[in-house]
Order: sequence, then C-alpha cells, then structure tokens
Amino acid sequence: MVESPQENGPDVLAEEQDIRNILVDALNKLPEREREIIALYYYDELTLKEIGKVLNVTESRISQLHSQAILRLRGYLAMMKGTLL
Repeated sequence: MVESPQENGPDVLAEEQDIRNILVDALNKLPEREREIIALYYYDELTLKEIGKVLNVTESRISQLHSQAILRLRGYLAMMKGTLL
C-alpha cells in the first residue's frame, strides 16, 4: 500500500499562509485608488461600469487603473517568487 499525501498537512497550510501574507503585502503596496478598484472588482464583484459610477470616472479609466494594478501586483509577486520556493 502507498500512503496518500495529506492535502492539508502542516507544510501545505504554512505555505498557503505565506502566499496569503505575500499577496496582502502586495495589495497594501498599491496606491489607494487601485486597491479600492481591486476590492470593488474582486471582493464586491462590481463591474467596471459600476465601479466607474461609484468613483465618478469613466469605465475606460477604471479599466486602465485595473490593468495597471494587476501589472503592479504581477511585478511585485514576480520579485517575491524566490521567497516562495
């Protein structure tokens, strides 16, 4: 018999927590407006058009800011990739 690996072992849980901490740190490094857009889009599940109405800017501008925020997050996470290995 071969023992199946534990999916939620302490090492997996610790790694998941590390990833969450890095992501939270990355989000906190975003400018406030970009952080707000990310929160409204992913947490509150608003559309870009709805976020534009909330922030009183065009949907196109929200799309630009969202893209910029995602690029910043990707860049930060790419730099942090070495700490995850």
